[in-house]
Amino acid sequence: MLWHGARRPIAIAAVVLFWLLGSGWFAKPLVDLAQPENYRTPYDPATMPASAFGPRTAIVMLGGGTDTRADGTLVPKHDVYARIALAAALQAKCLAAGGTCTVIVSGGNPQHHAASEADTYAPWLLRAGVARHDLVLENRSLTTWENARNVAPIVHAQRADTLFVVTSAYHMPRAMLDFHRFRMNPVPAVSDVRSVSMGIWPRLANLRNAETALHELIGIAQFYVYRMLGWF
Repeated sequence: MLWHGARRPIAIAAVVLFWLLGSGWFAKPLVDLAQPENYRTPYDPATMPASAFGPRTAIVMLGGGTDTRADGTLVPKHDVYARIALAAALQAKCLAAGGTCTVIVSGGNPQHHAASEADTYAPWLLRAGVARHDLVLENRSLTTWENARNVAPIVHAQRADTLFVVTSAYHMPRAMLDFHRFRMNPVPAVSDVRSVSMGIWPRLANLRNAETALHELIGIAQFYVYRMLGWF
């Protein structure tokens, strides 16, 4: 009887929550929390002076998933195209400054697709102008923490004196925590920023943005809990 009496309020609460998220009223605060104000402007290589690059620069592009087209072709997820474009533009600017400029693509196969993220993105980076000998593929990482852990020895082996991390705004806070954990101090290069549309009618994009933001916020909370427990 208790359950039967509670079903109606629960259903109403679920509908209200769906509307608040889909219409943007709850989604926007979540996305704003995941994307702090200092990460809400995409990085513009065109404004960078040559002095922004050291003699040995590493540009780490973090994975963001893959999609399968109707014909079975594996392609980067939507957000990743902006990461590819920024990584290639940064490398071009770096080369123009006269340094050694390596692009490290970090991403394994957490979705269990036909290929890893790094291997899927590589042809797109080559088409964007990155030379094959300047491209390093790290294709084992399944989490952001593993991205940082697996990239660290590559960066140290290259003796990079300047390090950039390229990823989306919502992902950057967690990426910075993990890279700092492995004694790296990268320049955050934001490739793209998520936005929420406010209105009366629910939008699928708002629900997706809220889900992404919540995933990142939980990941950040997990980082601090694990550190408090001494697990890393």
